[in-house]
Amino acid sequence: MTSSSQKVIYAALAGNFLIAITKIFAALISGSSAMLSEAIHSGADTGNQILLLYGLKRSKMPADDQFPFGHGKEIYFWSFVVAIVLFAGGAGFSMYKGIDRLVAPVPVKISYVNYGVIGLALIFEGTSWYIALKEFIKLKGAWGYFEAIHRGKDPSIFIVLLEDSAAIIGLVVAFVGIFLSHMTGSPVYDGAAAVIIGMILAGTAIFLASETKGLLIGESANRAVIQGIREIVSSYKDIKQVNEVLTMHMGPDFILVNISVDFIDPILATAVEVTVAGLDKAIKRAYPKVQRIFIEVETWQTKEVFP
Repeated sequence: MTSSSQKVIYAALAGNFLIAITKIFAALISGSSAMLSEAIHSGADTGNQILLLYGLKRSKMPADDQFPFGHGKEIYFWSFVVAIVLFAGGAGFSMYKGIDRLVAPVPVKISYVNYGVIGLALIFEGTSWYIALKEFIKLKGAWGYFEAIHRGKDPSIFIVLLEDSAAIIGLVVAFVGIFLSHMTGSPVYDGAAAVIIGMILAGTAIFLASETKGLLIGESANRAVIQGIREIVSSYKDIKQVNEVLTMHMGPDFILVNISVDFIDPILATAVEVTVAGLDKAIKRAYPKVQRIFIEVETWQTKEVFP
């Protein structure tokens, strides 16, 4: 899965870098605020892909005394930073430039340059979007698209997919604004397009922040995994009752599990040890992402003292 994430991010990085250069060139020549907003957007996306690659690299660091469960959550932190950068660097500046052009309109020059750049950008963005979509479809399985975004534990691929989707919509908006300004001679449409692009980026950033927040705080494994673990534990004859199955994603490929159980009474300590060892092996075999399991044994006396 990590290799898939890197493939998607590298493709997006290459595309956005080339797009940012061409958009800046067109914005400087034409004076279009919509094109400048798109250049800022592509520049922010380029930075975001670098942040995601850095987060993936950091998330692979081994566990140590300070971080006994590893650094898997680094990718969640940097994904949240990406949302902040997109909101502040992309949306904020785009809306500022758009409003500035609406207040003090500046004529858009040589619009044909913008049309060529938008065409190239659509090719680059479309290629990156297609690569991200293919990998996302592989990962989502039978889930719907929104369900996969909400329940998925690897944010890097859907971040690139959403950024590219927002970029394509933004390019369409930029084209309409520049075209209308070109046809009417009024720069108002160009400024309005920049504001709309900023709003698109703001909405995308807020959505990304909302989806990555839960992972950053400590989101549980999906219900199917929790139910499957409960069924495995319940199948052992020496276990009378499964009280709690608590899970947390410490990274896309690292699930921490804590299980509270009641054993039959009476039972020998050696039987408890055999059962616990069997549970550890069975759960990890069924769910390879489960890397650490803690089993809490509750007794009748414990429940009486601590209801």
